[in-house]
Amino acid sequence: MKYVLIFSVALGAILLFLLAAASGNTALFSRHYALLLGLNAALAAALLALIGYQLWVLTAKLRARVFGSRLTLRFLLMFLPMVIVPGGLVYVVSLQFMAKSIESWFDVRVDNALEGGLNLGRTALDLLLTELHDKARRMALELSDKTPAQQVVLLNRLREQAGVEDALLLSSGGRVIASASRGVGKLLPDLPNSTILRQARQSRAYSALEGAPDKRLSLRVLVPVAALSIAEDERLLQLLQPVPPTLARDAEAVQEVYRDYKELSLSRQGLKEIYILTLTLTLLLTLFSATALAFLLSARLSEPLAALAAGTQAVARGDYSRRAQITSSDELGILTQSFNSMTEQLDDARNVAESHRAELETAKAYLENILANLSAGVLVFDEQLRLGTVNHGAGAILQETFDGLKDRALADWPRLQPLARAIVEGFKQNGADTWQQQLELAERMLLVRGSVLPRASGGGYVVVFDDVTTLIQAQRATAWGEVARRLAHEIKNPLTPIQLSAERLQAKLANKLAPEDAATLNRATETIINQVAAMKGMVDDFGEYARTPALNLEPLDLNALVGEVLALYEHAGALLRPALQAGLPRVMGDPTQLRQVIHNLLQNAQDALAGSAGQRIDVETERAGNQACLRISDNGCGFPEAIMLRVFEPYVTTKPRGTGLGLAIVKKIIDEHNGAVRVENLPGRGASVSILLPLQRESAKAA
Repeated sequence: MKYVLIFSVALGAILLFLLAAASGNTALFSRHYALLLGLNAALAAALLALIGYQLWVLTAKLRARVFGSRLTLRFLLMFLPMVIVPGGLVYVVSLQFMAKSIESWFDVRVDNALEGGLNLGRTALDLLLTELHDKARRMALELSDKTPAQQVVLLNRLREQAGVEDALLLSSGGRVIASASRGVGKLLPDLPNSTILRQARQSRAYSALEGAPDKRLSLRVLVPVAALSIAEDERLLQLLQPVPPTLARDAEAVQEVYRDYKELSLSRQGLKEIYILTLTLTLLLTLFSATALAFLLSARLSEPLAALAAGTQAVARGDYSRRAQITSSDELGILTQSFNSMTEQLDDARNVAESHRAELETAKAYLENILANLSAGVLVFDEQLRLGTVNHGAGAILQETFDGLKDRALADWPRLQPLARAIVEGFKQNGADTWQQQLELAERMLLVRGSVLPRASGGGYVVVFDDVTTLIQAQRATAWGEVARRLAHEIKNPLTPIQLSAERLQAKLANKLAPEDAATLNRATETIINQVAAMKGMVDDFGEYARTPALNLEPLDLNALVGEVLALYEHAGALLRPALQAGLPRVMGDPTQLRQVIHNLLQNAQDALAGSAGQRIDVETERAGNQACLRISDNGCGFPEAIMLRVFEPYVTTKPRGTGLGLAIVKKIIDEHNGAVRVENLPGRGASVSILLPLQRESAKAA
């Protein structure tokens, strides 16, 4: 709005200046006055529309009770009389002064003075023209009794004696006979046209004042020159003499002023109307511009208060970013700057608080992300041992959703009482010290650690626990491997001498004893030999468990390998039901060791089916992601729940004569293949063992 008003005022000043200039210039007036008048009127209408818009905006603000609108109205009512009263007074005085001034321009004395000046100039020019005409007659008389050749010679001398600028001797038809000129570079004087020649012949003389817009005034005189004889043609003498510059300039000035005066005199009433219209338009532009400026200044004066009010309301809403953009150096400016400083300090304080809160949220999210991705379980309690935070690992290890346990004390955990008692006892016995203990919970071995949180961070307790069942099983397997290796070494060495000694006793003494004693000896030695053979088999099993051969991995068709082994069990008694997935990708494995795995699992399934009716063994293969799964299920007695967590440990078996090394060897071989083994009891009756083996890389990528 401010720039629109400034542009309008500047444009109005320029147009008024041009309008005033056109009013005092007749030529400019006749060409551009109407255009300038229209432009000024259009600008006045635009300013009036701007005032109407400003008034409409102010009215809308007053109706909406916008803060500062009433103050703007008060300022406006103060400014308008200061503009209208002086403007109206100047307008009335200017009208009276202008009317009297225009009337004074057309006084009778002025008219007589201009008329006398014009006549004086005309008289001076007539005298010069008469003098030149007399000179021409005298020169014609001198030339009349001369021959043509003498006239040519005499013409220049006569011109110089007469003091004339140009002299020209012409035939009656206008042909140049001789010429003489004061100008050095001028070849011929200006020739008369046919009209001048005809008039000179008819009137026997021609004299006139000539001038052109681009030439100076000059006097032209033509007189006849008498011929020596009747046979010769009459000739004409032309004299050209420029009017003196001073006289020409004064004459032209008087003529121009007189002409303008006459034009003004004829348009006296119209001139009054034009000046009145110009003055009125000037007044309107001034009043409209001043009124629009009054609106703008009123708004500018009330703007700081409105800005402060808006800023105060924003602060009340909690928005400290509002700044009142006031650059004045008065009291309102100082007040606004103080308000801005206050809101800036409040905004900085809130930003610092928000930054700290964001940092805390980031740290909290970071810790929660860590807790969510920890395989270990984490439980955080307050000082009254009420559960506050639990991570995903805790639920996975304990197989607990913790629904309803949040914000409840440990004593109210019915499903996890062993863990709750261990936590309470741990903190009670160790106080502020960190404690650690191993806890068996639901056939899982947990390593539990507890710590007291510092009071500076809010206090409380944190408990971290890991499922170390697999680790303990691995430690046990390692220990059993070492035991098996030593047993295989220490026991196998004396078994062969014992067997050989028993066989030698039987061979040497059987024929020397009585039949009854020989039979006793035979039974004793047979028992020794059989038991030694059994011990050798057991020692071989120990050796196989302790000393797994090096893997010879190669791409294998698992279905073909399973089919090859199943062919050996077709007549084993149990019903074999293979379900091998067609197109199963190849796996990476050692065929010899995997064949042993399949034998062990099938043998275990047969042993579990002993004495059962409707014996059935299901053998399935399928793809499971980037692995191949071999599942062998039976409908036998299944695994006792007591040994489910230790089923892969050596000497864990339910068979009366079993060594418990079968599944241990299976797990060891599959672990060497980077696979996995899972056992489970089937609903109703039976058990299932699943083997997962990695696929060949090319096959996995192609899939």
